[in-house]
Amino acid sequence: MSKIKDTDYLSLSARIRAMENRLLTQERMERMLEARTGEESAKVLAECGYGELSELTHAALDALIAEARSDLYRELRGAAPDVRLVEAFQMKYDYHNAKVLLKAQAVSGEADRLLAGGGRWSAAAMKEAFQRDDLRDFTDVFRQALTQAQELLSAGGDPQLADFVLDRAYFEEMRAAAQESGSAFLQGYVSLLIDATNLRSAVRAGRMGKGAEFQNQVLLPGGGVDPHTLATGKSGDMAAAFRSGPLAEAAALGAALSNPGSGELTAFERACDNALMRYLTQARQVAFGEQTLIGYLYARESEFTAIRTILSGRMAGLEADTIRERLREAYV
Repeated sequence: MSKIKDTDYLSLSARIRAMENRLLTQERMERMLEARTGEESAKVLAECGYGELSELTHAALDALIAEARSDLYRELRGAAPDVRLVEAFQMKYDYHNAKVLLKAQAVSGEADRLLAGGGRWSAAAMKEAFQRDDLRDFTDVFRQALTQAQELLSAGGDPQLADFVLDRAYFEEMRAAAQESGSAFLQGYVSLLIDATNLRSAVRAGRMGKGAEFQNQVLLPGGGVDPHTLATGKSGDMAAAFRSGPLAEAAALGAALSNPGSGELTAFERACDNALMRYLTQARQVAFGEQTLIGYLYARESEFTAIRTILSGRMAGLEADTIRERLREAYV
C-alpha cells in the first residue's frame, strides 16, 4: 500500500473546515445556558445540524446524540484516506459495549438499553456474536481481552479487574492504530490521552487509599510519563512528573486532591480534558492533512458531551453557573 500523503486530505480538509462552522461554539453554549427553558436551549442545536427534539427527555436526548454519532462515523469512515484514524476514535464504543455485555451476562440482565452505536462493529452484531460465543470477526486484541474478562467474571473475579483487562486492550489497540497510520499527530494525542488517564487513575487510587500494587494493575504503558512514577502514591512525585508538560495544571490540582477526604474533582477533571482539547486545536492551524480529521473527530466527541451536560443539567433544574463549571473548552 502506498504511503498516504497530506495532500490526499485536501478535499476532506476543505469539507471539514466547512463542517466546523456548525460546531457547538462557546457562544452557542452560552445561549443554551441562558435560554428561558430547556426546550428553548435545545433549539440552538438546529444551528449545529441536529434534528429537532419533539420533547426534552433523557431518552430523546440519548437518541439524538446516538443518531448524530452514528452519522458522523459512517460519513467519515467512507471519506477518510486512512480509516485507522477514524477507528482510533470508534474503539471506545466497542470496549464500552463489551463491558455492558459482560455485566449483563453476569447478572442475567438485558444489555440493549446501555449499548452504544458508533463503534467499528454495530452493537447488534457484537451482541449476537457474543451470545453465540463466536468472536472470529473481531480483532485479536479485542477477542482475547473479552475472553479473558469473561473468564475472570465466570470464576467469580472482581468486575473491576475485568474492566482493567478491557481498558488495557483498548489503549493497546488505539496505540497500534496510531503507530500503523504513521500520523505523529495522532500518536501524540494517544500518548497524551494515556497520560491523562493515568493521572486520573492515580488521583482516584490515592483518594481510595490504594497502594502501588493496585496502581500497577491500573496504570497504562505508552504515555509520556512513566507509570511507575505515579504508582508511588506521593503527590509531590505526581506534580513533578507532569510539571513541564500540557498536564501541569491538572497534575497540580490532582496532587492536592489525591488523599482520602480531599475536595471535589470537578476542576481537576476539567483541566485534564482542557489539556487534550488544547493539543487537538493545533489541527486548526494546519491547512490540510490528517490533523484536520483527527481534530474534528475530537471536537464532535466533545460536542456530544457538552450537549448532554447542558441539557441534562437543564432538565435537572441546575443553575447556569453550576452547569458552566462542568463544561470544557470548545474546539472553536
